[in-house]
Amino acid sequence: MPSDDGARPSGGVSFSGILLIDKPPAITSAEVVRRVKRRTRVKVGHLGTLDPFATGLLPLCLGEATKIAQFLNTADKAYEGVIRLGCATDTGDRTGRPTRTAAVPDIDPADLGALARRFTGDGLQTPPMYSALKRGGVPLYRLARQGVEVERSPRPVRIHHLALEAGGPACLRFALSCSKGTYVRVLAEDIGAALGLPAHLEALHRTAFGSFTIGDAIALDAWEIEPVPGLVTLRQALAHLPAVPIDQAAAAAVRQGQAWPLAHLPAVSGDDAMLLDPAGEVVAVAVRKGEGWTYGRVLGAP
Repeated sequence: MPSDDGARPSGGVSFSGILLIDKPPAITSAEVVRRVKRRTRVKVGHLGTLDPFATGLLPLCLGEATKIAQFLNTADKAYEGVIRLGCATDTGDRTGRPTRTAAVPDIDPADLGALARRFTGDGLQTPPMYSALKRGGVPLYRLARQGVEVERSPRPVRIHHLALEAGGPACLRFALSCSKGTYVRVLAEDIGAALGLPAHLEALHRTAFGSFTIGDAIALDAWEIEPVPGLVTLRQALAHLPAVPIDQAAAAAVRQGQAWPLAHLPAVSGDDAMLLDPAGEVVAVAVRKGEGWTYGRVLGAP
């Protein structure tokens, strides 16, 4: 979701790549984008919104990297967090208004293992009203705040791994890896329902986004502009795609949007491929179209 308010500090430095931020609590993902933008001369967008109360890995696309967000947003994600049992809220997390409470009995740890296995694998999940999905151009969370509820169709999700353990009175700690589009607050409510209890998401910390991990992230306000520590290059960010080297003449033609280099690409697996110039820089992402190729995104010269 690239965003650009036109602010260009005169002392900034122009660069492109993925900046891995360890998001602190109590601020929006959009605020993270604004703070980074104030220190740079480039467009900035984030991958995978984190709610204000959530913390952890928030990858930011800087400069030309904003053009490749669509090829990164499909990645799996990993989280750690806490589920509060015995209380449901209207938002499904700790920021909401309590809607139902119940006493929480002792839970056998063995039951938690079986419960985790029950939720692992493919399933369907109905998006919550408090989400950024839009209906008629209006985010669902705005409708929810007006007391309006609309029908939402269940969506396929996959839980790759789920571990549950007691985390104190009326709390469960969890570790989770899941597919794109999984709402952890809904999972928390569903786990509570399986125990016969109201529940909500008390805490959430993202630890991985595709190949990016929290161990490589830096604090929001504790980094230097030049050089930016741990900046992920476009080639590194697209390492999950086949790499196709092209010569200098083809690279120049690609940057001008000419189609002829696409007719000479070798056979590669998958539906997307990154085209590399002789210096190893990403020139474009090619997307399969029928028996041939088209440009998904063309990138500017570094």
